[in-house]
Amino acid sequence: MNFSAENTELWNIVIQFGIIAAAVLVATFLRRKLPFIRNSLMPIAVLAGFLLLILRSVGLLDFDTKLLEMMTYHGIAIGFIALSLRIPAPSSEDKGNLVAAKSGALIVSTYLLQALLGFAVVLALAYTFMPGLFKAAGILLPMGYGQGPGQANNVGTTYEALGFAGGRSFALALAAAGYLCACIVGVIYLNILDKKDKLKKVTHGEISGSVNVDAFEDRGEIPVSESVDRFSMQVVLVIIVYLATYLVTWGITSGLAAISPGLSSSLSTILWGFNFIIGSALAMLLRVVLKNLRNKKIMTRQYQNNYLLSRISGVAFDMMIVAGIASIDIGDLSGLWVPFLLMAVAGGVATLIYLQWLCKKLYPGYYHEGLTSMYGMLTGTISSGILLLREIDPQFETPAANNLITGSSTGILFGIPMLIFIGMAAKNDVMLYVTIGIVAVYWLALMLFITKVKPKKKQAE
Repeated sequence: MNFSAENTELWNIVIQFGIIAAAVLVATFLRRKLPFIRNSLMPIAVLAGFLLLILRSVGLLDFDTKLLEMMTYHGIAIGFIALSLRIPAPSSEDKGNLVAAKSGALIVSTYLLQALLGFAVVLALAYTFMPGLFKAAGILLPMGYGQGPGQANNVGTTYEALGFAGGRSFALALAAAGYLCACIVGVIYLNILDKKDKLKKVTHGEISGSVNVDAFEDRGEIPVSESVDRFSMQVVLVIIVYLATYLVTWGITSGLAAISPGLSSSLSTILWGFNFIIGSALAMLLRVVLKNLRNKKIMTRQYQNNYLLSRISGVAFDMMIVAGIASIDIGDLSGLWVPFLLMAVAGGVATLIYLQWLCKKLYPGYYHEGLTSMYGMLTGTISSGILLLREIDPQFETPAANNLITGSSTGILFGIPMLIFIGMAAKNDVMLYVTIGIVAVYWLALMLFITKVKPKKKQAE
C-alpha cells in the first residue's frame, strides 16, 4: 500500500478534519479576543462553521461536502446515543415528572407552532408569487429552528429527493439563522431586562476550587487501573448501540419493502433520517438492561461514565454543527431567499412571544431563566440555551438547565408524531392539508395539557 501523499484516499480525511480543527481553534481565538463576538454568545462551533462556509463560498477552500454531510448525519445520532446512555441522577421523581412532561410538551408544541407558521408562509407564497414552491417546505422551520442542523440536514435531504430543489441547503440555512436568532435576540432580550432591572445579570469569571471525584465518576464503576481504558468503554458502548441502530433500521425497512413496497418507499427515507430516535431508544433500553443486571448481582460494575459520555456527545454535536453550517450551498438558495427570510424572521419573533406566554405559567418561580434557556434551545440547540442561561444563572441554581435535559427526553416521546407529519405533508396537496389539520389539533391538545393539567396535590386541595 502506498502511504505517501499520492494516496489521496488515505490522507484526505486527515486533511479535512485538520481544516475543521483549525477552524475551531481560530473561532476560539476570535471569541476570546474580540469582545463583540464574545458578547454575542455565539457558540464556537457555530462561528467555526460560518468561517468555513465563507471560505468555501468565496472559493478559498475546496472542502469535501460529502464528508461534511456524513459528519452532520452521524453526529446527531452519536450525540443522542451518548446522552441516552447516561445514568440519570436520583431525584424526587414524583415532584419533577409533571414539570419534565410539561417541558417536553412545551418543546414539541413550539415545534408545531413553528410548523404551522412555516406552512402559512410557504402556502401564501405558493398561491401568489411563487407557484412552483415545494408546499411541504414549511415543516423545515421547526427542523431548522427547533431541532438544529442535524435534523434540518436529514429532512432537507429527504425533501430534496422528493422534488424540493435546494431543500437541504434551505433547511440548513434555517438552522444557521436559528443560531443567529438565539444569539442576537437572546442577548438583546437579556440587556432589555437588565436595563429595566427585571433581572440581575451576574458577572462571573473562571471558577476554581476543590474538585470532588464524584463529579467525574460514580461508585462501582470500572477502575482506572482496568486493562481497558474507561473512555474506550464509553466509545465501545456508543458504537455498539449505533451498530444496533443500523441493524434495527435496516430490518424494519427491509421488512416494509417485502410487505408493502409502496409504504416502504415513503417511510424508509424518514426512518433513516430519524435514526437518532431509534438509537436513543436502544441506548435507553441498554441502560435499563445494564441496571437490571447490576441489581441482580449478575454484573458487579457500572460501565457507563456520565462525565465521559457527556464529552462524547459534546464532541459529536460540535462537529455536527460545524459540518452542517459549512456544508450549506449558497447557490442552492437562489430563488428561495424570500421564503427563507420570511420564515426566519417570523419564526424568531413568534417563538419568543409564544414562550413568553407559556413560560410564565410553567416556570413561575424562575420565569426569566426558563424563558431564555428555552428560547435559546428552540431557535438553536441545547448548547445555545445553556449559553444564554449562564448569563443570569451561572451556577445553575434554578431548575431551568435540568428542564432542558428532562424536557428533551420526554419531548422525544411527544415528538414521535412529527415523523408521520413529515412523510404525510410531502405526498400531495390533500395530505398536506390533512397534515396541517392534525398538527393544529395536536398543538391544541399539548396546549391544554400544559395549561390545564395540575399536580395531584393541588387537585386534592
